[in-house]
Amino acid sequence: MKLNADDYRVSKGKSVKLDKWPTLVKPVYASKAQYQQLLAEHVARLSALQQLQYASNRYALLLIFQAMDAAGKDGAIKHVMSGVNPQGCQVFSFKHPSAEELDHDFLWRTNQCLPERGRIGIFNRSYYEEVLIVRVHPELLRSEDLPDDGHEPKALWKDRYRSIVQMEDHLTRNGTRIVKFFLHLSKDEQRKRFLARIDEPDKNWKFSQADMAERGFWDDYMTAYEECLSATSSRAAPWYVVPADDKENARLIVSHIVLETLGGLKMSYPKSDANRRQELQTLRQQLVK
Repeated sequence: MKLNADDYRVSKGKSVKLDKWPTLVKPVYASKAQYQQLLAEHVARLSALQQLQYASNRYALLLIFQAMDAAGKDGAIKHVMSGVNPQGCQVFSFKHPSAEELDHDFLWRTNQCLPERGRIGIFNRSYYEEVLIVRVHPELLRSEDLPDDGHEPKALWKDRYRSIVQMEDHLTRNGTRIVKFFLHLSKDEQRKRFLARIDEPDKNWKFSQADMAERGFWDDYMTAYEECLSATSSRAAPWYVVPADDKENARLIVSHIVLETLGGLKMSYPKSDANRRQELQTLRQQLVK
């Protein structure tokens, strides 16, 4: 099966119904060995492209991962980015905001972590939590001490969608390319993975009562994700709904999309002019002596 990134991309303005998007598709690999070979090829190409990105120093790349618990965000990041030079890649995970962060606007804490030109930044969860978990658990909104302007709740989310889209447009105009992945996991596959975390001792640390409690809000999260994906996928910063019931296939899809994005950028190694070449020859002569 040949990968086509457009099969997973949410078109701008498209109304997303997640029950119409598959959580499992025919894999692009025929065996475990072929999966490992394909992933290794993707990782090697990604490493070379990131080196070119770093040398070119013209673009930053921001990768955003959102998903329900146990969808495989950590594994995708670990396997896909395994060959990238750590100097050129930064990973941030966002948990409950601190008191200082709550005293700022909802984009402030993540904006401190945006990647520099020449680097790849990865957000394991992101500012999108402010229209997902905060929407499912509106009591969290009270801790943000927002002014009471008498707005309807729906207006608040629309305002936040607009702020996000405008911010992403601004970043794009200034050299940051943004790719957003929603790892689309089925509720039944989540159940199986939760059971594995209980039954396998070395995975016990991955599971808690809080995870079980969040599972009870599954339908609410699906509604929040549908509206979020519909409102914030754009040409500049697209969302990709990646079938996540097969972890290996999901990693290949993610790595393919990242490669396609980086490969589409106009990048080149810095060229030396006559003065620079003369300088290098002078330095060479000094080294030879």
